[in-house]
Amino acid sequence: MRRPRDIDAELKALQEKAKQLKAQRTLQLGELVEATGADTLSIEALAGVLLAAVEQADGKPEAVA
Repeated sequence: MRRPRDIDAELKALQEKAKQLKAQRTLQLGELVEATGADTLSIEALAGVLLAAVEQADGKPEAVA
């Protein structure tokens, strides 16, 4: 006979994994910003670059990936 699944434990493990992945993503984004020198740009310049990238990616979805 099969053991019943512990749904609460699985849910807690998935939530912990999601929390770790979000923290890792935030850390990697910070490293990317520093590596590209984007931390030295003004907010307006950075926003302009991001908007230009989005406009360019509208026609080429593979450019985003």
